[in-house]
Amino acid sequence: MAGPAGEVSGPIAATSARRRRDRLVAPALTGVGAATVVTALGVRDPHVEGSWGFCPFLLLTGAPCPGCGGLRAVHDLTRLDVPAALSSNAVAVLLLLGVVVAWTLWTVRRWRGSEAPMVRLGVRTSLLLVGVWAVFSVVRWTSWGAGLAP
Repeated sequence: MAGPAGEVSGPIAATSARRRRDRLVAPALTGVGAATVVTALGVRDPHVEGSWGFCPFLLLTGAPCPGCGGLRAVHDLTRLDVPAALSSNAVAVLLLLGVVVAWTLWTVRRWRGSEAPMVRLGVRTSLLLVGVWAVFSVVRWTSWGAGLAP
């Protein structure tokens, strides 16, 4: 039934609102989980040695893994210190930016009625991302990539 301004009301509107709410559960829980992790990283400084444990790859090889500096980068972003975040782990900052954009688009799509997952990566895109991550790892081990080291 249409109301005075032409909006739908009654059982149809209630069902539509319930469906929308159900579609938004996954993005909302994902957002709350991410906000919890970011808050924890903002409160407990990963720049303090051992505050979040130790990287097993770094302990075993002496070389930073692709993720080394990622926690520090997120902590720096909570302080709005983008240059420090990029110097901790540039790829992690770019990946985080991509995740925020993907989550935002996912939430908007869910609001509009889509049941699509957050991200659908094809094989080529997945291989490209793994390749970039691997090249980043190797480059930061070299003398000419020392500026990328955490």
